[in-house]
Amino acid sequence: MHASPPAPPGRRGRRALIAGTAGLLCAAAVPARARSGAASAPEPARDFGAAPVLAADDVRAFPAAPPGFDTAQAGVPAGRIERFEHDSPVTGTRRAASVYLPPGHSSGRKVPVLYLLHGIGGNHDEWRGYVRAHHILDNLIAAGRARPMIVVMPNGRAQADDRVPPVERLFTPEHVAAFARFEPELLQSLIPAIEATYAADGDRRRRAIAGLSMGGGQALNIGLAHLDRFAWVGAFSPAPNTRPAAQLLPDAEAARRQLALLYLSCGRQDGLIRVPQALRRELQQRGVPHVWNVDEYGHVRESWADNLYHFAQRLFR
Repeated sequence: MHASPPAPPGRRGRRALIAGTAGLLCAAAVPARARSGAASAPEPARDFGAAPVLAADDVRAFPAAPPGFDTAQAGVPAGRIERFEHDSPVTGTRRAASVYLPPGHSSGRKVPVLYLLHGIGGNHDEWRGYVRAHHILDNLIAAGRARPMIVVMPNGRAQADDRVPPVERLFTPEHVAAFARFEPELLQSLIPAIEATYAADGDRRRRAIAGLSMGGGQALNIGLAHLDRFAWVGAFSPAPNTRPAAQLLPDAEAARRQLALLYLSCGRQDGLIRVPQALRRELQQRGVPHVWNVDEYGHVRESWADNLYHFAQRLFR
């Protein structure tokens, strides 16, 4: 069911677009993909049709991650990334995910699981090849600052042809709808397949979901709608596919009781900050505990890497 690690992504870049589609995505960033192991220069701040409007509490909750937090470090044991395939009842095809196994992991002891979702222009390799999530986790686990965990990085584009489309088709209604269709695939197919293959703990208190941009919206939509499945939810720069706050939180008391952590973040230069800001205000009004971290970046990998660094340290405690 799983094989050798996926090949590093190719040279094709992915550019941010400003576009609208079906009232769901008026804009989202598509970062230029960095090849695995290559340096990634910060992208300029994106203007998503409106300048960010910041409130007094739109500030960092944590200091910036230290230098080298997202690069391989000498003497730090490396986890293993495997290609995992499963049958999807939603697409009728066999679909791929990347699975990070922590250093020293064996089938003898169950460990918690984080489902980590990519952006609208990414795929199951974006968190590894672009954000370098595996290095972040290796370093944290080695330092004793994060619990060993399995990280499942699926392709959140639930359609038969799940390749990244050309940039002119990224924001079509059909492409956006494929991300919404991922919810039943995750719950009905991917999670059971992962738990049947790996030593993945099936307790909701040991299962987390998070994502960046389009994947951040997915993580909120899925995680908050299924608190019986997920106790830990994170959204980094969530895009406008995020459901309205009133739909995400139909029962604030249930959210207060069942959520171990709700983590929201965005960059102060990110025009999409209005999306998590709206949810943040609703959470405050309804008394739902959460983390709100606003960093100095735009809609770029530096923000997502920094927030994975902070989020991972708070999981499964």
